[in-house]
Amino acid sequence: MPQFNTILITGGGGYVGHALVPQLLALGHRVVVYDTFWFGSAFWPHPRLRLVQGDIRDIGTFSQAVAGCDAVIHLACISNDTSFALDERLSTSINRDAFLPMLRACRAAGIKRFINASTSSVYGVSDAPEVFEDHPKVPLTLYNRFKWECEEQLAAFNDPGFVWVTIRPATVCGYSPRCRLDLSVNILTNHAVNKGKITVFGGEQKRPNLHILDMVEAYKLLLTLPDERIDRRTYNCGFQNLSIMEIAQIVKRIAAEEFPDRAAVGIEVTKSDDPRSYHINSDKIRRELGFAPSFTIEDAVRDMCKAFGQGLLPNSFDDERYYNVRRLKTLKVA
Repeated sequence: MPQFNTILITGGGGYVGHALVPQLLALGHRVVVYDTFWFGSAFWPHPRLRLVQGDIRDIGTFSQAVAGCDAVIHLACISNDTSFALDERLSTSINRDAFLPMLRACRAAGIKRFINASTSSVYGVSDAPEVFEDHPKVPLTLYNRFKWECEEQLAAFNDPGFVWVTIRPATVCGYSPRCRLDLSVNILTNHAVNKGKITVFGGEQKRPNLHILDMVEAYKLLLTLPDERIDRRTYNCGFQNLSIMEIAQIVKRIAAEEFPDRAAVGIEVTKSDDPRSYHINSDKIRRELGFAPSFTIEDAVRDMCKAFGQGLLPNSFDDERYYNVRRLKTLKVA
């Protein structure tokens, strides 16, 4: 029997959730996916899986869904800066205003472990050679700032028995059944494979990356460790810190290896208005919890290439479900 029998995942119908849920089911957990499903669902029926279509701002529906659960992984948010800026009122209501009421509902439901997905972009721009967890937070956007504010709200929860841990992931990459093609590694691979040309905006900015399967392993680990190992702690979670240009060179090489019959991939450089650049250090999660990533950016690119080759990502430039901003524009949610 798993340590936690029933796990609710907010935003579990998203990019990471679609990779995480099948693995939790395979471990014997019951899983409740709480999601608006604005981007659809690729889940198959399973006797231990319950899908609840709900908005985390709807505390009544959320409270009913979380009843009987003993752990929560909080993934739900309007993800990334460009999606957030599309409708700041919508994003503020979901990413900030809904957080504290959701925490209170979790506490009332008797949740024993709460895993909070923050972001490594809370650090903003940093010239430091290594960015550790106690590095000053200089969020450049409301998305980053609200993630940091939610961390501070969570830190105020001192209830005995309510164990919480925050993880600050790097940019996730690689294939998922609900894939995103608006993340750096995935964007570059899509263009290399299906356009034969990569456009690099800037190129010198450093971005930390993490393979989606390692992201899944991190969440699984946080469900298995004893309370005293993780309670009230925060961890960076990344692997390779490479510049956008370095990533583009990897994509160019692997795309040529995976699709040798296609024309050579070109790289075009243009100006960028995105100054975010930072090099996160993830030694703490390795040292304290024993978490060590197993997959590289190269693995993520090969996985994406294979998915394209197998037809798993059809209409990769036209289907708006791969693109958060385009999908939200169409839905006109409020």
